Amino acid sequence: MNELTALSPIDGRYAKATKPLRQYLSEAGLIRARVRVECAYLLALADEPALPFQLTDDERALLQQSCDKVSEDDVVLVKRIETEGVPAAGGREAIPATRHDVKAVEYFIKKKLAGTSLEAKSEWVHFGLTSEDVNSVAYGLMLRDAFEHAMLPGLLPVYEKLKESAKTYAALPMLARTHGQPASPTTFGKEMEVFVKRLERQVDALKVSSILVKFGGATGNWNAHQVAFPKADWPAFATRFVESLNAEGEGKKHFMRLEHNPFTTQIEPHDTYAELFDAYRRTNTILTDLAQDIWRYISDGWLVQEAKAGEIGSSAMPHKVNPIDFENAEGNFGIANALLEFFSRKLPVSRLQRDLSDSTVERNFGVALAHTLVGYASLAKGLERVRPDEAAFGEALAAHPEVLAEAIQTILRREGVEGAYEKLKDLMRGKKVSMMDIKVFIESLDVSEDVRKELLALTPEGYTGLAEQLAKGK
Repeated sequence: MNELTALSPIDGRYAKATKPLRQYLSEAGLIRARVRVECAYLLALADEPALPFQLTDDERALLQQSCDKVSEDDVVLVKRIETEGVPAAGGREAIPATRHDVKAVEYFIKKKLAGTSLEAKSEWVHFGLTSEDVNSVAYGLMLRDAFEHAMLPGLLPVYEKLKESAKTYAALPMLARTHGQPASPTTFGKEMEVFVKRLERQVDALKVSSILVKFGGATGNWNAHQVAFPKADWPAFATRFVESLNAEGEGKKHFMRLEHNPFTTQIEPHDTYAELFDAYRRTNTILTDLAQDIWRYISDGWLVQEAKAGEIGSSAMPHKVNPIDFENAEGNFGIANALLEFFSRKLPVSRLQRDLSDSTVERNFGVALAHTLVGYASLAKGLERVRPDEAAFGEALAAHPEVLAEAIQTILRREGVEGAYEKLKDLMRGKKVSMMDIKVFIESLDVSEDVRKELLALTPEGYTGLAEQLAKGK
């Protein structure tokens, strides 16, 4: 397969943008995460005093190495054990094709330990576990690592560019629109700060989110564990084991945390998956809103796109510089959100103690997050090449002096002028007015000279309220 023969654009046209996710949410990433869980489990078993299973320091080091270093050849071997089997060699028995992906990981680890001091202890691999114990923890690790190493770094350039624009253009007056019609002015920086704050809320929610994982045997009751070693406190063991995965890496602090859920069926109910994907979906919705707003500002001529040398905007119209990055982002966020919404709706539902319909859905986590990551990249690229045309901003404001109606009627109300709102409505609603029309109206009012001067000093570009302070986060 190459970029031209891939069925999905996330592995084809957008392969470069989605590359950071492959390490975590690909089939290879899943295999590595499963090996990581199985090896960590063996290390945890050796620390349980109620068990007759112990490891020497050298054996611990060997296991730790197996957790940390799963090569491409190792991944291929696991897949081969699952689909083809491994023939007998070197006095070792053949491994028939398992047709079971998690069992293939178990056999791979046993094969890896063959010929070492751990070979005699290899029956402790996958001891008492069901596949979902391994998968639940593995997917938790994958989603956590994907967020920390791919998704958050992918979103930060968008956030930083918005933050920069909010600060740089905090005082740039801009015509606002409500219902598509001219409305009380704002500043471009303040409108960008709105998106900054919206994003911060969702990212904060993602950073403190927890992923509940299951580690309780076939139907969540530790049946096999308990019957084999009834003196062990298996729920406490499982909690310690999962918590140990949050402490991986010396001095490392994870944003997302894995938490052990002791109340499960054969599968963890996936409610926290729904919470996580809903947070991603809300973020994408905010960014879709941003992409559409920027698209409109470009369409109105308020934002100018940098023309790239050699780039073609239209095959027929040579003059065009199309807002393709924002359109691309919008399309990818739409695909991602369709999947994310489906995940949130589907995954918490399972027939009785389990059905397998969640398994194939989980394998598409990477698809949804890849489209999200492409959206981030496109949006960041688009934001880098746009700048406000300050003259166009000013012209738009000057063309709509009627936006001062709110200011004038509010001052008149303050002064106790009867029917202030109605006077401005009669003057302006549905009409094209000029600053001269407004001046004539103000001159006709029965108000003090100080109030008249106050009203005559009003300008559309100066009527932005606290927008500048808000743009600076104040």
